[in-house]
Amino acid sequence: MSHPTAAPTARLDTPWRRLLAWLDMLFVDHGLFRVLYNNLYALPGGLYRSSQPSPTQIRKYQRKYGIKTIINLRGADQTLRYALEEDVCRELGITLINHKGILSRSAPETQAVLATQALFDSIEYPALIHCKSGADRAGFAAALYRIFRLGEPVAQAKAELDWTYGHLKGSKTGILDFFFERYEASNAAQPTSFSQWLNEQYVRDTVKADFKVRGWADFIVDKLLRRE
Repeated sequence: MSHPTAAPTARLDTPWRRLLAWLDMLFVDHGLFRVLYNNLYALPGGLYRSSQPSPTQIRKYQRKYGIKTIINLRGADQTLRYALEEDVCRELGITLINHKGILSRSAPETQAVLATQALFDSIEYPALIHCKSGADRAGFAAALYRIFRLGEPVAQAKAELDWTYGHLKGSKTGILDFFFERYEASNAAQPTSFSQWLNEQYVRDTVKADFKVRGWADFIVDKLLRRE
C-alpha cells in the first residue's frame, strides 16, 4: 500500500552510497538531533507520532511496539535520507505510505483532510506517523486521528498541536491551530459536526487570508529550527 514515487528512489547499492545516505540524514537533514530526541509519543488505538526516524529507530520501534505501518508525511523523494527509510521498511516488512497532502504553513485542503481520514481507516496498526520534526504536520495529523478515528471533540484533539511537541502557534505553522479555531467558532454559533463544517462551510482561502503570524515565533521555526 505504498504510494508510488514520482521518480526512482536514490541508490543504496554500494557501501559508499550507504555512507553518503547516513551523512545526508544526520547532517543535511539534521538527523543528528533526532538521534538524541525523536519526539515520539503514543496515542490510544495503536498510533505513534514522531519526527523523522532513522533506520535504527525504526528497527527499535518495530521490536518494541510492533509497528506494521509507517506514514511518511514528507512524501517520497530522491534523497538518500528517504532511500534509507524505504530500504529498512522493505527489509522489515513494514508498509510505508507516503502521504504528502498535509502542509505545515498553509490552511489544509479539504481533500487532504478527507484523504487522511480514509488513510486512518484503512491502515494496519500499530502504526507510526512522522514528518521531519514531529511538531506540526505530525501534530495536525494526530489531531485528525483523534477526531475521526477516536471520535474526540476538536477542543480535545487539537492539544496534539502544542509547544510540548515543539509546535509554536505564533509562527506560520499556527495556521493549523487557526483552522481548528475557525471550526470551534462556527460550531459555537451554530452547532454542526466537524465533517459537515469541513465539507459544507470551510473556505480555505478565507482562513489563509485571515491568519496572522507573530514574527518572533516565525523566526525561531524558520531560521533557528529550520523546519519544513
